[in-house]
Amino acid sequence: MSDRKAEQNTDQNGGRNVYLSTIPPQEAVARAKAALDRLKLIRQEMIPAHEACGRVTSGPIFARCSSPTFHAAAMDGIAVRAADTFAAREGSPVTLAKGAGYFPVNTGHPLPKGFDAVVMIEHVEQMDPNQTGGDSVRIEAPAFPWQHVRRIGEDIVATELLLPQNHTLSAYDIGALLAAGIYELPVWERVRLTFIPTGDEVLNFQDRPTPGAGQVIESNSQVFRAIAASWGALPSWTAPVPDRPEALQAAVAQALKDGAHVVVVGAGSSAGSKDFTRSTFEAFGEVLCHGISVMPGKPTVLGVTTDKLEAELRGRLLVGAPGYPVSAVVCLEDVLEPIVRWLVRQESPGRQTIRARLARKTPSRPGMEEIVRLAVGRVGGSFVAAPLARGAGLITSLTRAQAVTRIPAQSEGLEQDAEIEAELLVPPGGLDKVLVHIGSHDNILDLLANELMGLAEPLRLVSSHVGSMGGLTALKNGSALFAGCHLFDPETRDFNFPFLKKHLSGLDLTVINLAIRHQGLIVAQGNPKGIQGMADLTRPEIGFINRQRGAGTRILLDHHLNVAGIAPSAVRGYDREEFTHMAVAVNVLTGAADCGLGIFAAAKALGLDFVPLAHERYDLVLPTAYLSDPRIQTLRAVIATPQFQERMVALGGYETTFTGQVMRPGMGLGE
Repeated sequence: MSDRKAEQNTDQNGGRNVYLSTIPPQEAVARAKAALDRLKLIRQEMIPAHEACGRVTSGPIFARCSSPTFHAAAMDGIAVRAADTFAAREGSPVTLAKGAGYFPVNTGHPLPKGFDAVVMIEHVEQMDPNQTGGDSVRIEAPAFPWQHVRRIGEDIVATELLLPQNHTLSAYDIGALLAAGIYELPVWERVRLTFIPTGDEVLNFQDRPTPGAGQVIESNSQVFRAIAASWGALPSWTAPVPDRPEALQAAVAQALKDGAHVVVVGAGSSAGSKDFTRSTFEAFGEVLCHGISVMPGKPTVLGVTTDKLEAELRGRLLVGAPGYPVSAVVCLEDVLEPIVRWLVRQESPGRQTIRARLARKTPSRPGMEEIVRLAVGRVGGSFVAAPLARGAGLITSLTRAQAVTRIPAQSEGLEQDAEIEAELLVPPGGLDKVLVHIGSHDNILDLLANELMGLAEPLRLVSSHVGSMGGLTALKNGSALFAGCHLFDPETRDFNFPFLKKHLSGLDLTVINLAIRHQGLIVAQGNPKGIQGMADLTRPEIGFINRQRGAGTRILLDHHLNVAGIAPSAVRGYDREEFTHMAVAVNVLTGAADCGLGIFAAAKALGLDFVPLAHERYDLVLPTAYLSDPRIQTLRAVIATPQFQERMVALGGYETTFTGQVMRPGMGLGE
């Protein structure tokens, strides 16, 4: 059985689809191109030339008139007959009379009949009319024929080929078209795409969710709309369709009847019992592939309408896009975009690439290419790329990324400090205005990021939340401009400096305080379970949520457990980890945990209660050499402003006693 036939089978056991064969995105694109007849699918249309930027010519364009259409002055000055000036020399000028010997002209003016050169006004001496009895000039250098003259057809000659077929029209081309007398021209029509979101739990983004109703606000259609529009296509979308085969078939049929060249079904493309995309496509035609060998993005389906439909609806492309937003974007960018651009004979602009060092080890599962989104900025003399969270449902990994890299299918991942090729998602010039922070999470960083973007010369703060110890490792490896740390040492009762001495003793570092912050147990509003301190964590009905290994908050928890004589194994949920204070707070808010150790600001932000446990110093640690970096100087200036500190205090649980100060061992001791 061929791969294609195998892919069209459905596992009847449990009603689930099965990926019988995944193929590389490039092969999926090739199959679609082979199955589509673009000459029949995409027609020509005539449009006004002044509205044609970005469109693709469907035939050759020949000039209707020359440009310029007359001999024109290329300089301000006087039009002359070159032969009349040949005797002119310095000290032995030639005198010319207005009308008979010259005419004043400005740039762009037609040359008077019989005149063939222009002398720049700077080289013309106006004579005194009292001496000459008329309007005469003198010149002291000869003019050669056609000097400073734009001759007829110098730029464009009527009837010559102006632009070839299948040429993507630029803003400059519009000027050439109009100059050549082209007021309308034939182009390939824009590809019409319709996106159909699916799912019983999916809420139309134009509606408002009902609290507690378990609704998911649909957003993929609008991501699709914006991306497809950037290709020059004509995207549209429908209201969400419920998980019923007959409803999905009706929606696809209507989209085809409404004229869509491409129908994209959002979600339902995987192997679940309610994933009906593949069977729907089989009802309309042929499934070309089910599953591409890239993560995220694997649940991608391609199909084409065939003679199962009436003639005018055949040969249309059907696409099943994954429901998770990051996976959906991979489907759109790696599979659908090349097909759409091919349909209108347009090359993809591609992405600029740079070489960068990977900030931390990034494992990957062999057998499938993996796309990793990156926060990128310049650290020292090179670019550093910090991998962002890799969940297919994490749309914030899309909003925070400056680049992506691809881990080959045969690789088990990338080592820390590996040199990678990063495909830029932003203009390259912007990377020098990025502040790379790797270390402990704090809500102040979000506030700081917003303040920096509000400057007259904005800076972008990108953070990778790997905990305080992870931040120190990044500094040691030269992977970050600065690291947020709040590591408490019980022996000295100091923060951060004992750890710098132990782990980074060979580096010249500067420590700048950002805030004194309040740590404690985040509990549900009203503290219904009466949690008052560490001893309550051993109660069997209390579920705890912890921070990841290496986080300063986890080190603080371990210290307090040790002081209280409590073994970690006695805390139910000690091994459940989150990477930010807000994630801990959300677990408590949703009832996934009864409490977790975190900052007061996170509890306040979500309306939760807080049991104070300790005050700690949250510092920014950076190599001393970076103090002269203009980005760091701007960062320090923002932190020092009273306005920023007022906003920081308003978050709750922060004190500004040492904010902005360079710290020394022993300053701000204790808990």
